[in-house]
Amino acid sequence: MQGSMSTKLIFINVAVFLGMRLFFVAATLFGAGDGDFLGYLQMPSSPERFIYRPWTILTYMFLHVDFLHILFNMLWLYWFGNIFLRFFSGRHLGGIYVLGGIAGALMFMAAYNIFPYFRDPVRQDNLLMGASASVMAIVFAVSFYRKDYEINLLIVGRIKLVYLALFVLLIDLLSVTSENAGGHIAHLGGALFGIFFTLRFRRGTDLTAAINRMIDRAVNLFKRKPHMKVTYKRAETDMEYNARKRDEMEKLDAILDKLKRSGYESLSAEEKKTLFNASRR
Repeated sequence: MQGSMSTKLIFINVAVFLGMRLFFVAATLFGAGDGDFLGYLQMPSSPERFIYRPWTILTYMFLHVDFLHILFNMLWLYWFGNIFLRFFSGRHLGGIYVLGGIAGALMFMAAYNIFPYFRDPVRQDNLLMGASASVMAIVFAVSFYRKDYEINLLIVGRIKLVYLALFVLLIDLLSVTSENAGGHIAHLGGALFGIFFTLRFRRGTDLTAAINRMIDRAVNLFKRKPHMKVTYKRAETDMEYNARKRDEMEKLDAILDKLKRSGYESLSAEEKKTLFNASRR
């Protein structure tokens, strides 16, 4: 699949949406009904139901059945995903999408089982779906990583991205007892994870590393393994080693000079990767 990670995530969400809509159309035409098919993909607030459907903590974040729901979620993912990719890699974006969605699901379940308000029979056994918790994690990660970053909003004009993020967070806080309480609670979980990711990343810890390794292993299971080929590499001499290290240092010095002159945004993706790898040594 070609394109940036944000494009790939949008493609997956749209493909799932179209698949679900086609399934419902076919089920209706044949008078079969959906057989509570959605319930097997949505995240339940009940821990008892979740034990028997643990996969829902992942499937729910790619699931939409309403056109406006997926439209707004994908627009936010496109806009803020592309801003995120100016400062982080596509692997970071994919990892935050998944982990932010998991954080939102866990907060959703916790809230519905802790607060007495949600123990009302009418509100019990709620179900969650949609990518908004994952998107909120992305928005808050980049907002708190670059608090000085500004965007243009219609009517409002230029505004710092972090102010927009905090405004959305306030709306979610004021809406946790609304009709869509579960969705707003999940937003809060995603937002908190996004902030936590940035705090840890600034201290040298990449919270997405483990989930990306798991995703790589899962993808590799379905890849055709190439025939084993044995190659022999000549040992590097001292002179070659010193020359290679000298070239690496010269390249890093040039990147640091460019960083001082023009700022982080002026660096290319390859230069950012080189700088990030050097900082982890």
